[in-house]
Amino acid sequence: MSEFQKKYTPKSYPNLKGLKGISDDLLATHFKLYEGYVNRCNGLTETLYKLNKEGRAAGKDQIYAELTRRLGFEYSGMILHEYYFGNLTPSAQASMPKGRLYDAVEKSFGSYNTWLADFKAVATMPGVGWVILYQDPTTGWLSNHWINLHQDNHPAGYAPLLVMDAWEHAFIPDYKATDRATYVDAYLTNIDWAVVERRVR
Repeated sequence: MSEFQKKYTPKSYPNLKGLKGISDDLLATHFKLYEGYVNRCNGLTETLYKLNKEGRAAGKDQIYAELTRRLGFEYSGMILHEYYFGNLTPSAQASMPKGRLYDAVEKSFGSYNTWLADFKAVATMPGVGWVILYQDPTTGWLSNHWINLHQDNHPAGYAPLLVMDAWEHAFIPDYKATDRATYVDAYLTNIDWAVVERRVR
């Protein structure tokens, strides 16, 4: 057993059973995929620690460099899934309620409907990745962003408020690969707005 003790534990989301338009079977598969990210984060982190102890922490060491790059992918995949599962609930309100989040959306986009249209437009762009509503910590303004893979395009320092998995594993086999827009509509009926509200700064 290594002396290294930094280890992540997969979170559990038993409260998500019964989502509208996202089946329990799909969620079960999705949870296993998420656990894979957690396990790979643990393995990569420990391997990098061992390489460091061996004096191989150097940019010119190809193994150390590539494993470090890979850690960014796996780590972001783990964290984004936790945001995603964490902002879902089977007892969701039909739309965003009035409050700090709603006020920030109105201030940043002019209206809730303008924000929603923009979020859906970003969510249905071709590609695999994530759709994230972020808050700028300096101004408080909100903006929707497309995140390639897991680790690319995050605006530095911004806080994720609402996170949607737009990879195909998030909606297939419940929907066809060409039906992401239908999945987006289903996703939006399952938002735990109270959780998203708590993420607002």
